Amino acid sequence: MEYKTAKQIFEEYLDGYDRENDKVKLKIIHTYGVVAQSRELSERMKLSGEDTTLAMLIALLHDIGRFEQLKRFDSFEPATMDHAAYGVKVLFQDGMIRKFVPEDTWDDIIRTAIARHSDFVLEGIRDGRTLLHAKLIRDADKLDNCRVKLVDDLETFMGGTAERIGAQQITPKVRRDALAGRSIYSPDRVTQMDYWVSYLAYFYDLNFRESLDIVEEKDFVRRICGRIRYTNPETKKTMEKLQENLVRYAAEALK
Repeated sequence: MEYKTAKQIFEEYLDGYDRENDKVKLKIIHTYGVVAQSRELSERMKLSGEDTTLAMLIALLHDIGRFEQLKRFDSFEPATMDHAAYGVKVLFQDGMIRKFVPEDTWDDIIRTAIARHSDFVLEGIRDGRTLLHAKLIRDADKLDNCRVKLVDDLETFMGGTAERIGAQQITPKVRRDALAGRSIYSPDRVTQMDYWVSYLAYFYDLNFRESLDIVEEKDFVRRICGRIRYTNPETKKTMEKLQENLVRYAAEALK
């Protein structure tokens, strides 16, 4: 199991896609961002060298299905393709995993972590090491998505400008769930503001203290909330309350 070799194979795989497409570019940068976050979390958690490499490999491959989704549908929407399931198919049914990892020792862990990384709720995993890596990739994915929400073009990943999004309403169920401290179920999202709220509410689903440490150190809650100017009065009120709740949640969770 060697990350450097796996990265070379991954780069060859990417040659089959349009690297100049803005959405493809975003996902390539995101992939390597998740690798970096996986390494950072592994080091903070003092995991073994083997588990650190395994976490980085899972991060490298976790969104491999996204590129085919973008090629076919030019969309990140779950309704167009289950990118996690497609990634598992490419790697394990089509046998591509052997190019990345010659041995099958870690197949069950890699398969489960990738298959479950975008599930709404993570449950039913009994093996401790598999559960560790399933949680790790979910946290690393969310942490790099904070960077995406702060620096990437809103029209590329949201399909709208900050002005347009900030003028929209938040649907009642999304508002209730977010203010109650719950993550947002993807099919419940209607407006682009619903999507924006969901990107903040996923902080409630972080698994590790080390992940919350990074959120607090980088002030992600305030910075993401502050990227958009909310001109809809009710939306502004909700976002102020959500920011307050999330800051308090992170602080209390770290005690």
